[in-house]
Amino acid sequence: MISLHSGEFLEINMLDLMIPSERVAHVQIGNNLEHALLVLTKSGYTAIPVLDPKYKLHGLISTPIIMDSILGLERIEFEQLEKKHVEEIMIKDVPRVKITEPLKSCLDLLVNHPFICVETEEGLFEGILPRSTVLNQLNKHIRRANKPKSEE
Repeated sequence: MISLHSGEFLEINMLDLMIPSERVAHVQIGNNLEHALLVLTKSGYTAIPVLDPKYKLHGLISTPIIMDSILGLERIEFEQLEKKHVEEIMIKDVPRVKITEPLKSCLDLLVNHPFICVETEEGLFEGILPRSTVLNQLNKHIRRANKPKSEE
C-alpha cells in the first residue's frame, strides 16, 4: 500500500521537469529530410519538433516517418532525402500543453507519448516534458513518502 499524497506530486511545477527549448534538438520548416535525419541520428532522439524561424511549433518529425517517405517499391530512394522537406511529411497533430497548465493535465498525454511539447500562450516552443522525467520524479516522491519515520 502506497501512502502517497498525490496532491504534493501533482503540484510540482512543469518548469522544474521540462527540458528547455535551448537544449532540445529540433529542425526548422524548410529543412530537407537529410538534415532532419542527421539531427535525429546525432541527437539519439526518435522524434524531434519542427519549428519555424520564430520558434513556433508546427509538428514532429521522426526517423520512421522519414524512412517511410523514401521507401520505393523496389528500393530505398535515398536521393529523396535531399529533395523532400520536413513540412511535407511531419506529424501536425502534436501532443502539446501550455506552459501554464498544471502537471496533472499532462499525465493523460504522457501515457501515449514519450514526451509532450510545451509552449507559451502565444504558441512559442518552450521545451519538452519527457515521460521519463515525470516517472523519475514520481518514483523519488514515492520513495520519500514510504521511508520509515526512523530513517528521516
